[in-house]
Amino acid sequence: MRDLAATLVDHDVRVPQMPNPEAPEPQPWLDAVRAEITDPADTVLVGHSLGGVTMLRALERHEGEPFAGLVLVAAMAHEVGYDQLAPFFDGGFDWDRIRNAAKGFRVLVAVDDPVLTPAPLEHVQLFATHLGAKALVTPDGIHFSRHQNRRELHEAVDLVRDLLP
Repeated sequence: MRDLAATLVDHDVRVPQMPNPEAPEPQPWLDAVRAEITDPADTVLVGHSLGGVTMLRALERHEGEPFAGLVLVAAMAHEVGYDQLAPFFDGGFDWDRIRNAAKGFRVLVAVDDPVLTPAPLEHVQLFATHLGAKALVTPDGIHFSRHQNRRELHEAVDLVRDLLP
């Protein structure tokens, strides 16, 4: 996501340092995100993978003026079979609260994503159904991870710009 930040140089872009990324825990990640949020009306949240789940939780707990939007990149709409990550999905999502906490939702997913089980498009469908999200689905991109793929995320930048006020 740092590449995304470098591309949006004309905006205040904040990339929180997620604590203990090798053994993530929901509350410390949520606290790290919430510490970076300033003006929701001018803020487009972006979350990649488990960071997207954390953004959903931040919106679920948000009170007040809605955010400008949320962009989910290779994010999960439900548990995907990693026991260590199961606490991030405890209790499911309050889709109504999330939908009311942002003005728009965009999703970027690759069809060949091995993390979004059982099928990447199932996650897209859930985001579209529950949040009214518009999706951009690419034929490849794996999990849009720097370690798996050197793909630049121009698509994600376009989705962010689409939501900016």
